[in-house]
Amino acid sequence: MINRKDYIDKLITFKDKQIIKVITGVRRAGKSVLMELFQEYLLNVSKISKDQIIAINLEDYDYKELLNPDNLHKYVKEKLQNNKMNYVFIDEVQNCKDFQRVINSLQLKSNVDLYVTGSNAFILSNELTTFLSGRYVEIKILPFSFKEFVSANSSNKSLQELYKDYLQRSSFPYVINFKDNLEAIKVYLEGIYNTIILKDVSMRMGITDTMLLESIVKFLFDNIGNPLSTKKISDTMTSFGRKVDVKTLERYIFALLDSFILYRGQRYDIKGKQFLKTLDKYYIVDIGLRYYLLGGKNIDFGHILENVIYLELLRRGYNVYVGKIDNLEVDFVCMRGNVTLYVQVSATVRDNETLKRELTSLKKINDHYPKILLTLDEEPEAVYDGIRKINALNWLVSDNAS
Repeated sequence: MINRKDYIDKLITFKDKQIIKVITGVRRAGKSVLMELFQEYLLNVSKISKDQIIAINLEDYDYKELLNPDNLHKYVKEKLQNNKMNYVFIDEVQNCKDFQRVINSLQLKSNVDLYVTGSNAFILSNELTTFLSGRYVEIKILPFSFKEFVSANSSNKSLQELYKDYLQRSSFPYVINFKDNLEAIKVYLEGIYNTIILKDVSMRMGITDTMLLESIVKFLFDNIGNPLSTKKISDTMTSFGRKVDVKTLERYIFALLDSFILYRGQRYDIKGKQFLKTLDKYYIVDIGLRYYLLGGKNIDFGHILENVIYLELLRRGYNVYVGKIDNLEVDFVCMRGNVTLYVQVSATVRDNETLKRELTSLKKINDHYPKILLTLDEEPEAVYDGIRKINALNWLVSDNAS
């Protein structure tokens, strides 16, 4: 197992705090493995005893009786060790009806340190966040970063070759086990995709028209990085012979966002310091899923890179928005506490006109926060009026938090 240090460090920060640790993320992103890694940390580093760990996976048929909240609560309560801290791990907690009552009750016990995972945003619905107000912290997990992917591949390949593998073979952790078997990877991704679409989206949201849902998914996957409004999506799909009204479209997109297969980049007016209501961008949790669904057609490598950078910025703890300044666009406005970072992304800027275009919007920003331009060009780092041009692959594998 690859030690996902950044996530482990977050769990360590909140260890033994009377706060529920809620680990969220798309299916097969590594939530269960993360909990196993943390349990190893507790045993080997914190030196706790095995009887202090209670681990339950509610997708395991062996625990089918625990899908009842009364049974789940009773099971955990009977296993608690008196006068010791108990570390309780409940995987896919949303499978238990009324689970919020259970975790709220367990959280009230001073000798329980509680960790739960979920594969859709339902576990942090408005009702639950109100119910657990101030008593939980969300740890958002994504599939492998490029840096993790590189560390997991013991080969003599260059970063450029590994980046190509990262896109085509997928960033889902288990794919590492298939090595270069692209057919096996395709079958594995098909299973993930179908489970998300059929179980996390269709069944939970009561969506019966799965053909329409898949048409929407394909459209969004084919337009990552493009500014889109729901009306524009509706009109375009209607022109292709797949009529869908705006309200239905909004409901389906919400369900895809809720399952963590899709992320929305909201637009932000840098001068006006306000969020805009139209022309958001959408990004996929894993580019490998795009290759699985659409193959190699119509690939815009600039937008693909933009998708990879967007997810990496989320991993580094930023809230990420799509910037607007006058009539120009800044790919990402990244905010973390008192820190702001502006990021422009382009596959290449070797052409002078392209370089000029990419720098223009950044130069219009008058504040003194850092600005970087990330490209796949292999030339040495350069600086233009304080704007750093950096090789994107070097930036992705760096330890730099910015």
